[in-house]
Amino acid sequence: MELTTVWFILIAVLWTGYFFLEGFDFGIGVLTRTLARDRRERRVLINTIGPVWDGNEVWLLTAAGATFAAFPEWYATLFSGFYLPLLLILVCLIVRGVAFEYRSKRPEERWQRTWETAIFWTSLLPAFLWGVAFANIVRGVPIDADKEFAGTLLDLLTPYALLGGALTLTLFTFHGAVFAALKTVGEIRDRARRHAAVLGLVTAGLAVVFLAWTQVAHGDTASLVTAVLAAVALLAALAANHAAREGWSFALSGVTIAAAVATLFLALFPDVMPSTLDPAWSLTTENAAATDYTLTIMTWVAGFATPVVLLYQSWTYWVFRKRIGVQHIAPDHPGGGAPGTPGTPGGSGGDAGPDADGPDGPDVPGASGDDLAGAGGGRPQGAGS
Repeated sequence: MELTTVWFILIAVLWTGYFFLEGFDFGIGVLTRTLARDRRERRVLINTIGPVWDGNEVWLLTAAGATFAAFPEWYATLFSGFYLPLLLILVCLIVRGVAFEYRSKRPEERWQRTWETAIFWTSLLPAFLWGVAFANIVRGVPIDADKEFAGTLLDLLTPYALLGGALTLTLFTFHGAVFAALKTVGEIRDRARRHAAVLGLVTAGLAVVFLAWTQVAHGDTASLVTAVLAAVALLAALAANHAAREGWSFALSGVTIAAAVATLFLALFPDVMPSTLDPAWSLTTENAAATDYTLTIMTWVAGFATPVVLLYQSWTYWVFRKRIGVQHIAPDHPGGGAPGTPGTPGGSGGDAGPDADGPDGPDVPGASGDDLAGAGGGRPQGAGS
């Protein structure tokens, strides 16, 4: 297998990892307004991703960096042609990170509500825009003979692209609802499962239309297999959610995302960015790639670093595998525990923030170890925050 093909596959894997991890991350952000009923429940949802949200974003940096190094022509055309939507995504990610860190710095209700609103919108917009971007990559955009983007912003807002954005938004929110059910206890867990049931049905309807459109216009036998796999996995995730098997439902929703991303990349290959002006002007794995020497060095580095990153991130999720609920959120202070409340560092009276570990807590009732993702052991994220 040629190194250009190897790196096309590796970049597809990196984007799959990003959408799998950041997908439920975005979903939780959207659910802070649609699932949570009060501030304590919003804090529960935020604390479910508290220890991991910033690590999830590393996959985006890696995917973009790998694209820049392995396929510089692809990177240049993509980031120049999609400048405005990608800039908006970047701004959202910056504001979102600031919101997670700053919402707990002051106890005023208006302060915290402002940052919680920012978390909602900066989760919803990227979830939608990533679908628009990748749908356009597969469909093709105006690229001229100099391998430069020759279109406008309106060229990116096609019905197919908007459908792709709607699909990623609902799919990521469904993924987040399943994750919320997996990581919480009590009423919020039951409500998350009901949300997941509705979101899954909406996602299934959009997925059928989008994947069928993709298959008819750009697909082959391999992409047909992955498209069918995505549909079957989504239906199985819905069935597992109905049976209250949140661990299996989360794993299967992850398979849905992985199979859907694989469908897009299989429909794209061997192009990396088709031209709608002239197929001969399309960017391919050959004419957009770096030199063989560069790809060889990158392959050795990736072979060493990737397993280390996977092991470390897996360990992080294992440590913070505990379920949490509103009983772990101190009710005495609008911004967190009252002064001296156990679990508030130094008794400062402030929220420990989404990354707070909290003290060792007792096992949470209902945290069954039967699920695939294993809820037993570890510590509740943000316990006492």
